[in-house]
Amino acid sequence: MTILCVRFQLPPTREADLPRLLGMLEEFTPVVQALPPDGALADLRGAERYFGRDAVELASVIRVRSLALYGVDCVIGAGPGPMLARVALRDAVPGVTCAVPEERDAIAEFLADKPVAALPGVGAATARTLGDYGLDTLGRVAAAPLSTLQRLVGAKAGRELHEKANGVDRGRVVPNAVSRSLATERPFGRDELDPDRHRRALLSAAEEIGARLRALEKVCRTLTLTVRYADRSATTRSRTLTEPTAHSPDLTRAAYGMYEALGLQRARVRAIVLRAEGLDPAGQASHQLTFDPVDEKVRRIEEVADRARAKFGPRAVMPGGLGGLAA
Repeated sequence: MTILCVRFQLPPTREADLPRLLGMLEEFTPVVQALPPDGALADLRGAERYFGRDAVELASVIRVRSLALYGVDCVIGAGPGPMLARVALRDAVPGVTCAVPEERDAIAEFLADKPVAALPGVGAATARTLGDYGLDTLGRVAAAPLSTLQRLVGAKAGRELHEKANGVDRGRVVPNAVSRSLATERPFGRDELDPDRHRRALLSAAEEIGARLRALEKVCRTLTLTVRYADRSATTRSRTLTEPTAHSPDLTRAAYGMYEALGLQRARVRAIVLRAEGLDPAGQASHQLTFDPVDEKVRRIEEVADRARAKFGPRAVMPGGLGGLAA
């Protein structure tokens, strides 16, 4: 086993701690792929040789360090590939790493009784389609003819499904920049039904993210919105921005767009989390110039407001729509 899939047991109020936990993983290997809002993949091939321990032993060290330094427990799945490690995570419990053996027969046995939905990338609709034909476990999918799967879910998807069900894991861990992301959360004092208060929370979060990015001289390429509900479920949406930016109005428009796309109707919202991902140095970012004098004026005002906040505090200058809103 060389790949770990780690899910940190972060309470909603501590989701912003994920970058620090990912940084802890990077002390073991630079090949870390963040899986927001609370997980990551880590390729330990080099770490196994360097530390003289296998992946399961390193998983125990990672868990102890996470608890000791950050007070956060985690569950860990291990496998010879990213897909298998993610499947193993479903059976893992705190303190016990679930590991998929490397032998082909053992992999087939491990997968055989798993539901189809256990495979990463297989959604509810695909699982229902396969279930209607009696293909409700990975063992049955693995035994089905490739041509049958391709007729049911399509040529490319059918081929990938057939390979994964047979334990063929062609994935790899792709290091990304989410470990250097910024996140902020807006919890509500009570379950909030009012869309106007949802939007005010989004405006406040986007303003904070923008100010923090500009203070760090960074821009972000992607914005992710997580809406947490009263029943402890959550919805997450991401949007790649037209151009990397730290401009608060652009971030606000993207956040509003994702929120409107959710189509929430009388949803009891407990908290809203906004995360800026794919951070790059602002000096390397390009900005499409416009002939609109208002845009240039807004950006100059933003610079002045940032200087005022740096001197007098973050609430020294706020959009009018946030008047009276608690921080």
